[in-house]
Amino acid sequence: MSILPVNEQVTILVDAQNVYYTTKQAYGCGFDYNGFWKMATSNRKVVRAIAYSCERGDSKQRQFQNILRAIGFEVKLKPYIQRSDGSSKCDWDVGITIDALESARDSNLVVLVSGDGDFDLLVKKLENDLGLKTEVYGVPGLTATSLIEATSKYVPIENGLLMRK
Repeated sequence: MSILPVNEQVTILVDAQNVYYTTKQAYGCGFDYNGFWKMATSNRKVVRAIAYSCERGDSKQRQFQNILRAIGFEVKLKPYIQRSDGSSKCDWDVGITIDALESARDSNLVVLVSGDGDFDLLVKKLENDLGLKTEVYGVPGLTATSLIEATSKYVPIENGLLMRK
């Protein structure tokens, strides 16, 4: 059995809130981070892997964050803000964008897990101006068409990337 040479230096950026809500909405279950890690890192050198989440202060959330760290992710947290009108906020778009642009120095591939169409401009910048390849993992039907069109490779989150109960 021959081992293929590692030729891709990958940065992995996971919008944990987006993937949580879209997989729950579409499939009624969670995202399989272990399965994703195996798929996204196969024959690649991981330069950096970051999962972006909200700090809600509860034990279940801390357990989830520890699982992510055990897999190999750096976990970045922002406080969860509940507004008086009942809406909430925990937006990592700017942080993800900054980390993606900084990764261009050390990576030739950026893997983004999010269906958020706001990232289409980032993906275009990485691809067209900085010469990186990108892969976007997102839930079919809940991933912006503009994001799918901007990336080198779109990977639908389905079947093998889901945690069925």
